[in-house]
Amino acid sequence: MNIDPRDQRIAELEAENLLLKKKLAEAVARIEEIEKAAHRQAGPFRREEKKKVPPEDRKKPGRKPGHEGFFRQAPEKIDREIDVPLDCCPVCGGSLSDVHTLEQIIEEIEPVRPVAVKLTTRRGHCCGCKKQVRSTHPLQSSDAGGCAKVQLGPRALALAALLNKACGLTMRKTVRVIEQLCGLKITAGGLSQMMDRLALRLNGDYEQLLATLRQQPAVYADETSWWVGGPGHWLWTFTSANMTLYRVENNRGSDVVIQTLGENFGGILISDCLASYNRIDCRKHKCIAHHLRAIESAQPSTDDPSEYLNRWKQLFKTATLIWKLRDEMSAKDWRQARSNLEKIKDELLDHPGPSPGDAKIRNRLIKHRDHLLRHMEDPRAEPTNNRAERSLRPAVIARKLSCGNKTQSGKTTWQVLSSIAATCHQRGEDLVQFIAPRLALPAVDG
Repeated sequence: MNIDPRDQRIAELEAENLLLKKKLAEAVARIEEIEKAAHRQAGPFRREEKKKVPPEDRKKPGRKPGHEGFFRQAPEKIDREIDVPLDCCPVCGGSLSDVHTLEQIIEEIEPVRPVAVKLTTRRGHCCGCKKQVRSTHPLQSSDAGGCAKVQLGPRALALAALLNKACGLTMRKTVRVIEQLCGLKITAGGLSQMMDRLALRLNGDYEQLLATLRQQPAVYADETSWWVGGPGHWLWTFTSANMTLYRVENNRGSDVVIQTLGENFGGILISDCLASYNRIDCRKHKCIAHHLRAIESAQPSTDDPSEYLNRWKQLFKTATLIWKLRDEMSAKDWRQARSNLEKIKDELLDHPGPSPGDAKIRNRLIKHRDHLLRHMEDPRAEPTNNRAERSLRPAVIARKLSCGNKTQSGKTTWQVLSSIAATCHQRGEDLVQFIAPRLALPAVDG
């Protein structure tokens, strides 16, 4: 039976009309939701209802069942013992019987006051080596005198850096805490200048972090916008299991990656799919979590999901699960699992699905063909870039509080001190104990 072309055209237009009506209804519903959110106080920050986790699926607060209990342990040293007698009734003065003893150990912070030390040093000229030398003391971090002779000691400076850069307090809150807890009065401007001088002293340690970063087996990188007296800057993070290095630069290009990791980086670079990470010549792995989000957004609908996209989703989830079970697998099983995953990956890339969403995901993934399962090469490379994203969270909070930095010197100070603070935290080192010894003056003038 022949179909009239006019009837066929009418059928096509009706189908197109239904599709447009559906899209229009979705757009109207979205506009209504946005208008409602605009009138709610928490509208811009609240999570959409469809993205909320159902109550029955929410994680219960606290640790998982079966974990080891925790309670405050008794300190190794008791500084003072107090015995409180009970000879009679404190109410009526009557005698007592069946008196029991209750023993407690109370840890308290007594009022703290600064210790003011008048330090007198000497300077002279050596007749032998012809150098200008001086006597120094561990408390001395500067040789300034005159109106600048009243200074903060190394531990006080290190404590201020801990509060400001590691704990995330603003300059004004830092000076307020130091004054209320320690009795030291500082201005926010004075503290800012102290942090600049401290960063200058620790610049060598920052350069050492950079050298160590280039020797790491796996480095996780990410970036976010930053402010240095105005927009147009970017905060980069390069982190590993035991160190973090921040860089603030005025561009988001591949030059920053190459300058940081070097031309001969031998580890694996784990990142998202930003093109800036592609130019460096090294092994790479692209974050699986980013791929899964892209696949989810490319699904045509929940009622009629794409089989091709579901296979990609299953592949990435299986790859993540196998990586987590790597310690329980033999070397042979690990190699076999990796080979199977590579075969499935190649099959999916070589035989695309029929829908536009399938082609979109294939085009995205085929650009990174060699980097999709690179984490299977080295167990020290994680499947996702979450480690880098977690290292950015404190910086994002600092950006919300201070909007970034106002000057180039402030930028340098922030990246040096924040890198050292984050690294000390990862290594379980005391930041105050790390900084204080490095502030001592040399005996010879430089």
